[in-house]
Amino acid sequence: MFWPTHSRWGWDWDPWAELRRLQRDFTRLFEGVERGAPVDFPAVNVWTGPDDVIVTAEVPGIEPKNLDVSVQGDTLTIRGNREPDKIKDGESYHRQERGYGQFVRTLTLPHQVDSDKVEAKYEKGVLRLRLPRAASDKPRQIAVTTG
Repeated sequence: MFWPTHSRWGWDWDPWAELRRLQRDFTRLFEGVERGAPVDFPAVNVWTGPDDVIVTAEVPGIEPKNLDVSVQGDTLTIRGNREPDKIKDGESYHRQERGYGQFVRTLTLPHQVDSDKVEAKYEKGVLRLRLPRAASDKPRQIAVTTG
């Protein structure tokens, strides 16, 4: 496995070259294998404007009554519960990829939020939140005077 190399001074063994070769071999061995990294649920998109943050969260198959959204300072928390599909007696799953059960997703927002003015809408399985920036967190223009 570890083969010495020949140089003009004799036989040399380079452990770093062997480690690079080993890393290359392992990379080649696992190419094409899907990564099984856990995916946060629900999937979200977050974007900002000068006065607010917009968050959309994919929550298909979840009743709005089973969603709990809370904001404290610059932290948004989305909690919910997805019920499992009900199958009849004698039926069995051929494939089951959709998860069920309780979930919590917490995001740190880019600025403080005025929690009294948050708007939440649910349409076609997508939760859309408009989170206005707190007045105390908005940049203020400072007038510079002379003299």
